[in-house]
Amino acid sequence: MRDRHLYDYVVVRVVPRPEREEFVNVGVIVSCPALKFLEARIELDEARVRALDPDADLDVLRAHLDGIARVCAGTADAGPIGRLGQRERFHWLVAPRSAMIQTSAVHTGYCALPAQALDHLVRTMVRR
Repeated sequence: MRDRHLYDYVVVRVVPRPEREEFVNVGVIVSCPALKFLEARIELDEARVRALDPDADLDVLRAHLDGIARVCAGTADAGPIGRLGQRERFHWLVAPRSAMIQTSAVHTGYCALPAQALDHLVRTMVRR
């Protein structure tokens, strides 16, 4: 039997008009410190965002959502935040904000493989 590891996750949401508090789930971030795993999977459903705000700037949204994946990966183009430690990057990404891109509360689970947990969460929380 494989060891199970504690992981944290958040659902990434696009809130085209924050004053209306309507949102579309567009991704998941999973952090498993024991396995040094931090990854985001983003799947922007443009039609669902447009249903909430026909004038949403999808190019800007895509650029900011791509930034989440870069921060998780800690790539050089992620700026100063990308140079932080993995756990600090996770906490920076999940900090509450009132912007067009927000995250859910942090949830916790156990898994053998965090990549499989991420796949499952995207299937159940993001895709229709």
